[in-house]
Amino acid sequence: MITIAVDCMGGDHGPQVTLPACKKFLDQHPEASLILVGLPEALVGFSHPRARITTASEVVTMEDPLEVALRRKKDSSMRIAIQQVKDGNAQAAVSAGNTGALMAISRYLLKTLDGIERPAIAGQIPNATGGATTVLDLGANVDCTAEHLLQFAVMGSALVSVLSDIESPSVGLLNIGEEVIKGNETIKKAGDLLRSAANSGDLNFFGNVEGNDIFKGTVDLVVCDGFVGNVALKTSEGLAAMILGFLKAEFVRNIFTKMAAIAAYSVLNALKRRVDHRRYNGAALLGLRGLVFKSHGSADELGFGYALNRAYDAARNNLADRVQARIAHAAPLLANAANVPQVCNSLNG
Repeated sequence: MITIAVDCMGGDHGPQVTLPACKKFLDQHPEASLILVGLPEALVGFSHPRARITTASEVVTMEDPLEVALRRKKDSSMRIAIQQVKDGNAQAAVSAGNTGALMAISRYLLKTLDGIERPAIAGQIPNATGGATTVLDLGANVDCTAEHLLQFAVMGSALVSVLSDIESPSVGLLNIGEEVIKGNETIKKAGDLLRSAANSGDLNFFGNVEGNDIFKGTVDLVVCDGFVGNVALKTSEGLAAMILGFLKAEFVRNIFTKMAAIAAYSVLNALKRRVDHRRYNGAALLGLRGLVFKSHGSADELGFGYALNRAYDAARNNLADRVQARIAHAAPLLANAANVPQVCNSLNG
């Protein structure tokens, strides 16, 4: 039995989305149970034989500063949900709440794995192959060192291996060009570290990739800092909305396009499904001593359900242990990262 703790109060919609999603999730997963955390009045009426209610007296809002969320609201639904993972009552926690607060509280309560300095947010972006490219970091760390990017690659590889059943996922380093000499000093050094990791058998490093490679599906995993990753994520969401909006406008313009729409109905449905970000909702907070998943704050019932599914799959496949095992295997490389020679600098003379 896999148990997931759910912050039912988080996100733009709170219980009106999270509770129906939880009900549907339980109906679809007979080997799962949920710990629903929220204000007592918000959870009244919810009943399921595999759901347990845990009340909270506070809610972390989307506007709360980190200090308020972490230090003052110690009885928030978000914090209590994560505490369930720390106490061993749940194998994973899911919240659609304030991303910064979720990361801060998770890091404070669960701590980071040995060898990991900063946790990262890893999520999926739909690509042209019909699947998705996993990208990290998506916003937890705006400024990263080359060593941090190496840690992200090791953790992300474990995530893709578990959730996509790919034994040795390909890893790309997001850059302004494919050439080794491209990029700033941090990216160049990160490239050297990733090549060293490939030589030691810790990673399947493809090389530098560009932004369009995310959408092409060139590699299974793309590593970047949180600033760039968050921009890429929001850009992909905007592109999907633009494509769907354009198609809708064109096919209702006149009788001829309406006829074309009828003929192409199945194709349009397939395209809509492929670019629907709700299907990829649920980003993992990697590098912690426990599983925490972040749902998009504006997620509807379908989207939040996918976040629950992703947390369930991660827990069922022992993601936390497998991430820790990969980090342990790469420990010598991570410890000696600062001493890896910078090939790119010598190439530049």
